[in-house]
Amino acid sequence: MRSPITTHILDVNLGKPAANVEVVLYRKVGDNFEKIAKDKTNSDGRIVEWMDETERKAGIYRVEFDTDGYFEALGQKCFYPSVAIDFRIEATDEHYHVPLLVSAYGYSTYRGS
Repeated sequence: MRSPITTHILDVNLGKPAANVEVVLYRKVGDNFEKIAKDKTNSDGRIVEWMDETERKAGIYRVEFDTDGYFEALGQKCFYPSVAIDFRIEATDEHYHVPLLVSAYGYSTYRGS
């Protein structure tokens, strides 16, 4: 069973998935973000199993990607050392997919399916 929150990273400069990127998932509690999961993307640039169904609650979440580490491993420098995407879960019965399109000098995201 896949996690209720998943992610996928595509390196748009190389035109392929960004493998082995460290990603941390946080949930906002009060004024702070608490870490609830940490993993690395697989060979397809995905993380699909990092939290279980019972952990999903309505609220604000953050997914943070270590882009500096990824580009350093490729022997490249990047402008954004990390990318943090905050998003809101209202419907706890829905799946939330947070993809990242990245290059050394830019990034984009959207709500995936």
